[in-house]
Amino acid sequence: MAERTSAGLLTVTLEPTPAVAMTLPAEVRAKLAELELELSEGDITQKGYEKKRSKLLAPFIPQIQGVDPSLQIDSQIQASSQAVLSASKQNKSRAANTRDERFRSDLHTEAVQAALAKYKERKMPMPSKRRSVLVQSSVEACTPPDTSSASEDEGSLRRKGRLANSTPNQSHSHPAVEHWFNRVIQGSSTSSSASSTSSHPGGRSATTSTNANSTALNANTKATALADLMAHTHLDIHIAPPDVTGLSGCSSLHAEQSHVASVRGVSRGYNHHTSIMETADGVPVNSRVSSKIQQLLNTLKRPKRPPLREFFVDDFEELMDVQQPNPNQPKPEGQPMCPLEGDPLGVVTNWPPSLTAALQRWGTTQPKSPCLTALDNAGKPVYTLTYGKLWTRSQKLAYTLLNKLSTRNEPLLMPGDRVALVFPNNDPVMFMVAFYGCLLAELVPVPIEVPLTRKDAGSQQIGFLLGSCGVTLALTTDACQKGLPKAQTGEVATFKGWPRLLWFVTDGKHVVKPPKDWHPPIREASNDIAYIEYKTSKEGSTMGITVSHSAMLAHCHALTQACSYTEAETITNVLDFKREAGLWHGVLTSVMNRMHVISIPYSLMKVNPLSWIQKVHAYKARVAVVKSRDMHWSLLAQRDQRDISLSSLRMLIVADGANPWSISSCDAFLNVFQARGLRPEVICPCASSSEAMTVAIRRPPELGVPSPGKAVLSMGGLSHSVIRVDTEEKLSVLTVQDVGQVMPGALVCVVRAEGTPYLCQTDEVGEICVNSKCTGAAYYGLQGMTKNIFETTPVTSAGIPVTDRTFTRTSLLGFVGPDNLVFVVGKMDGLMVVSGRRHNADDVVATALAVEPMKFVYRGRIAVFSVSVLHDERIVVVAEQRPDASEEDSFQWMSRILQAIDSIHQVGVYCLALVPANTLPKAPLGGIHISETKQRFLEGSLHPCNVLMCPHTCVTNLPKPRQKQPEVGPASMIVGNLVAGKRIAQACGRDVTQLEDNEQFLYIQDVLQWRAQVTPDHPLFLVLNAKGTVASAASCLQLHKRAERVAAALMGRLNTGDHVALVYTPGIDLIATFYGCLYAGCVPVTVRPPHPQNLATTLPTVKMIVEVSKSVCILTTQAIMKLLKSKEAAAAVDVKSWPMVLDTDDLPRKKSPQIYKPPTPEMLAYLDFSVSTTGILAGVKMSHAATGALCRSIKLQCELYPSRQIAICLDPYCGLGFALWCLCSVYSGHQSILVPPLELESNVSVWLAAVSQYKVRVTFCSYSVMEMCTKGLGSQTEALRLRNVNLSCVRTCMVVAEERPRIALTQSFSKIFKDLGLSARAVSTTFGCRVNVAICLQGTAGPDPTTVYVDMRALRHDRVRLVERGSPHSLPLMESGKILPGVKVIIANTETKGPLGDSHLGEIWVSSPHNATGYYTVYGEEALHADHFNTKLSFGDTQTVWARTGYLGFLRRTELTDARGERHDALYVVGSVDETLELRGMRYHPIDIETSVIRSHKSIAECAVFTWTNLLVVVVELEGSEQEALDLVALVTNVVLEEHYLIVGVVVVVDPGVIPINSRGEKQRMHLRDGFLADQLDPIYVAYNM
Repeated sequence: MAERTSAGLLTVTLEPTPAVAMTLPAEVRAKLAELELELSEGDITQKGYEKKRSKLLAPFIPQIQGVDPSLQIDSQIQASSQAVLSASKQNKSRAANTRDERFRSDLHTEAVQAALAKYKERKMPMPSKRRSVLVQSSVEACTPPDTSSASEDEGSLRRKGRLANSTPNQSHSHPAVEHWFNRVIQGSSTSSSASSTSSHPGGRSATTSTNANSTALNANTKATALADLMAHTHLDIHIAPPDVTGLSGCSSLHAEQSHVASVRGVSRGYNHHTSIMETADGVPVNSRVSSKIQQLLNTLKRPKRPPLREFFVDDFEELMDVQQPNPNQPKPEGQPMCPLEGDPLGVVTNWPPSLTAALQRWGTTQPKSPCLTALDNAGKPVYTLTYGKLWTRSQKLAYTLLNKLSTRNEPLLMPGDRVALVFPNNDPVMFMVAFYGCLLAELVPVPIEVPLTRKDAGSQQIGFLLGSCGVTLALTTDACQKGLPKAQTGEVATFKGWPRLLWFVTDGKHVVKPPKDWHPPIREASNDIAYIEYKTSKEGSTMGITVSHSAMLAHCHALTQACSYTEAETITNVLDFKREAGLWHGVLTSVMNRMHVISIPYSLMKVNPLSWIQKVHAYKARVAVVKSRDMHWSLLAQRDQRDISLSSLRMLIVADGANPWSISSCDAFLNVFQARGLRPEVICPCASSSEAMTVAIRRPPELGVPSPGKAVLSMGGLSHSVIRVDTEEKLSVLTVQDVGQVMPGALVCVVRAEGTPYLCQTDEVGEICVNSKCTGAAYYGLQGMTKNIFETTPVTSAGIPVTDRTFTRTSLLGFVGPDNLVFVVGKMDGLMVVSGRRHNADDVVATALAVEPMKFVYRGRIAVFSVSVLHDERIVVVAEQRPDASEEDSFQWMSRILQAIDSIHQVGVYCLALVPANTLPKAPLGGIHISETKQRFLEGSLHPCNVLMCPHTCVTNLPKPRQKQPEVGPASMIVGNLVAGKRIAQACGRDVTQLEDNEQFLYIQDVLQWRAQVTPDHPLFLVLNAKGTVASAASCLQLHKRAERVAAALMGRLNTGDHVALVYTPGIDLIATFYGCLYAGCVPVTVRPPHPQNLATTLPTVKMIVEVSKSVCILTTQAIMKLLKSKEAAAAVDVKSWPMVLDTDDLPRKKSPQIYKPPTPEMLAYLDFSVSTTGILAGVKMSHAATGALCRSIKLQCELYPSRQIAICLDPYCGLGFALWCLCSVYSGHQSILVPPLELESNVSVWLAAVSQYKVRVTFCSYSVMEMCTKGLGSQTEALRLRNVNLSCVRTCMVVAEERPRIALTQSFSKIFKDLGLSARAVSTTFGCRVNVAICLQGTAGPDPTTVYVDMRALRHDRVRLVERGSPHSLPLMESGKILPGVKVIIANTETKGPLGDSHLGEIWVSSPHNATGYYTVYGEEALHADHFNTKLSFGDTQTVWARTGYLGFLRRTELTDARGERHDALYVVGSVDETLELRGMRYHPIDIETSVIRSHKSIAECAVFTWTNLLVVVVELEGSEQEALDLVALVTNVVLEEHYLIVGVVVVVDPGVIPINSRGEKQRMHLRDGFLADQLDPIYVAYNM
């Protein structure tokens, strides 16, 4: 199966190109390589790198003018990828060995290039980014991001960098140069921010032409490239606006709303872009937003996966679409494997009984023998620890620890206690003394990393480990202790999540010499714990693996036998000596065999990557323990080290040989160093894990072992856990080398990685398990996990245990190949199971690194992991972007990565994020801390500077779209309900029968006259200002007199029945002029005045209402009159076309001749105009009869009498707010304390203070007011209490609303003000709409409002399913108050118009004497809307005339009794039909999606969603730094997928306050949508999800 050729399959040529070789001396090249390394590891900033580099190169630049500039210093990055030096300074491109050699494979690179060539570059819309987000810098440079929201053309900004960089040395001398150019151009988004190409027609071409002239490019190919380039550039300019109209028609939702165009907020006549082409819904499409969306749609139109079959949907199960396994997928066909035994452990004469015994032996018999040599950062030996010194110093420490540390005369430590060892990586000597000191004292050492800052990646988890091990003492060195962060007291600070520790410095002066008669106990190796090694799991949690004395001894024995260690050999160790192979070879086995270890610190490797090779040469070392990274680094720096010889090596142990990508480093290293005495058979990869220790290692050939093997495996097969030698594609293959034979004394088998540990077949990949004496014993303190990992019993397919021994899982995935060689293809930690197929993170990294050119990201700094979203794993790739990479380049690179991974691994990438340089969390010894990166990604603290999400391509398991069943007829519906014993859902308020003294009046104006006569001085209205003092007041007589003056002024000028617009700020003027109009027989229309600071948006609405209502006159104050005719106003509207404007400030005291009496109560009393949340301006007609009935219902419900006071904090312009301000007090005679909501902006507490001061029992407010109080007064309740604010008087506080009750807000309001005596039962909501402004209102009597929980998934299917509180997908709904007297409510099916049963979702229909009589013009659409006011049921009670509210809801009979003693029917409002989004056949309410989104990250202040051409657009307001903007993209996409099964098409991040809100505090989603499409939001970031 495995091809075995001694000549590697991968030959990597590593010779410098002649041009470079001639020009740069060796030492300069070595220094450059060193710099490279520092930069790739993040030890030096980009700036420092540039500076040092240019200094090195300065002397050589002039010498090589003659050479083809593309070869200056920067040799070609050819497909054969030579490892060479880096590009010119100006180009800032870093070394051409831009790819991490560890993952280097020419075969793979070619495969990736071939795969990419297959793709015709798809145009993807590029995200738009505000300038301030563009200039995010790396952490080092740490300049705060520019927060100015740049309104200037972003295109110019993007291009500046491009032109500046266009120096002669742009190294595009790639063989396929024109291919690449074309790619770059085609792939660049046509309309990237303000269509950058059109704003700078010469932008791109300027760059390239400089390039062309300077590089004397070979004429023909390059010329064509440029011609292509120019053609593309100019094409982009004349691009026609995309055709969006075709699509908008198909979405029924928007088609319904097309009639809105003329009346949405701003009449289109005032639009200055008259030339703009508009879509069906009046949306201009020349904006860059719509062209990007068009691109996105074009990308999504190409079907990615085969379309889903149409399924029958079971009504109750919203089934996830389970991916059917492909019948053609490869399946294992081999025999079940047999467990594989290693050689028996040899018997060694006089083998010490324990490790401490060995130390005692060598310390006493060979005291001068060298044990360990430590080097400084210059590579000079600082100190050599002899065996004698190790023995005496460990004894001293052991004695001190046991006898000299005490608390309250009790020894601090007892044998068996755990002790933390905190030693830096450059001090192996102190570590070794401390480790053996603990062993001699019978204490258990727990070696950990030095915590550098309080917030180190993963340090909290280390703290958890120390806490669970009960560690109280930490040993460290003097230098290290001085470097630790300190608290104020001067003690070492307690790190986050760490237990309280005592720090003990083990340097000489702190330890005492033991008395002559004290000897440490030297016992035989037992099963007690010898030491605990830490390990970080895939999720980031840290476990401690316990290793017993006997296992430690057995492991040394096995390693000695496998590696043929002999006494006094010299070994160089580059690994971390605290754990794994570095500890096993360099601290334990070495002492067993009295070997001499040369320990090479990581810090030295960074300065001089060749140091280990030099030391092998200098010390004639026989063995070296390295990682493939170390081999890779030394390749970069090996120029001209002719005098080095590696002939002394008999074993080069590659500790991470289990990483399949190590093979390329091994082969490349051999190629170069074979000339320097390195023998091929010396390279010995090994496989190990913290739990099982060493599993397998390749033996030196003198042991007569089979020759090494290599296998070229199909990645497709591997993703199904099947081993197939690749035949067809040659593209997606993985080349692996063996890791030798099983360890002596071990039994190995391979089992299925998930579920029951079934034994694998011979051609199946599984997890390698080991049974041997030398494995870890447990995870300290974690019994459940221990059982799972350390006590696995492999079973046959029949379920019978294979042997009676238990095995330890190694977390290595692999198989046993020919000649019983072990092959490893990956680790469990890097395993990502996507839709049932397995992918290895390392393989994906390798593919990403093979995508040339890598000018945009740092090579060693890519993290790949998977996150679980919607019942499947999703792949996330995070890389560090270079500071000099332009937006377009990075985006280009990102789109190619997606294609490469898709081609090679046949898996979609869910999210690709680029973060600024040096911001990814680092692991202790270089490399990236994956679990910490994942954690940051999930909690939104990664702060990427570029994000590309592709949910459309990877999420293939969405629930099946809902197929609408053929509707059941209305009659069968009723029969069905009767059979099921369900009642028809209908309810009514109590009857309105008894007449009272003022109810003989048919007209509200008559009531006012009557009150003026009967109780002339009774105060009706008090208007408060921000200070809480009375700004103006009116008694019955005063109001009557003022109304008469207005009537007198109107009567001479207007005719009866004329419409009059009242434009006033909230106050008595508004009320007086309203009654003045009624006295004069005119029809009043109340209009909110324009906002003086915001005329441009508020004045057009005023103008529109005046025009649409056909008002012939405007009544207002002098100040507003000036404003209406001002110069600023002229900029927003045509001020000459205003009708007559009268100011009512100084009217003469004239009494009107007589008061107008309407001939019939059906006559129009007033018009009520309001803009709905969907942006429709609708005016409804209120007759005199309806006005009276409305007042009577409210009076009865709230028990209003002249002796009552109520406080109102609402706007008085429309709906119930208007009725409460202007009508109710006059009708019922109670006193209204009016607080204009505007006053709260200067004093938030004015409303609540007034409620308290006047001891008000009933008060009304709006959601905006409630929100202002919650946010503004949340922390000030104590201060309010001191000012004697007491709310215990309030019986009902009602929120006036036309939407589903906002439970979260009302509850937090109740909680906050509970401290001021507000009863928990007081807060409730009202419900009204255009056809009837007051349907429900809690009132003073009757049961409290109830809350039910419904299943959100059923709701999407228009069904109500009640669930328990807290169950998944539950949505709390609160009853919207009690149904008003005289009001009847029924729930009807929107399509069939038949009645529905109890607890069924349908449209709320209402019948009541105070229904409005109809819309006052909706522009020729009367026919559409006629049935809103008079419609009848198609079945059942077909006589009653109903009005359709346009809201979905349901009725539910409760167990409570109402005032009449009958069972109470509760009405629950779910949401407006117009607002709902029809997606995938289901009905979504925007508020539900928005609630999920707001919960997903602390910095999301507000959110609004809408659809555009079937794409879901989510707009979020960011309350935080702009750095967080891009964190939100993934979180928003995740939460909407997870909770609503929807894919977000576009995520728009904006500043706080951008989402428009109306006076009732409702979001104006359609205005937002228009603003987004017209490109007026100035977003911080717009992400287009692919």
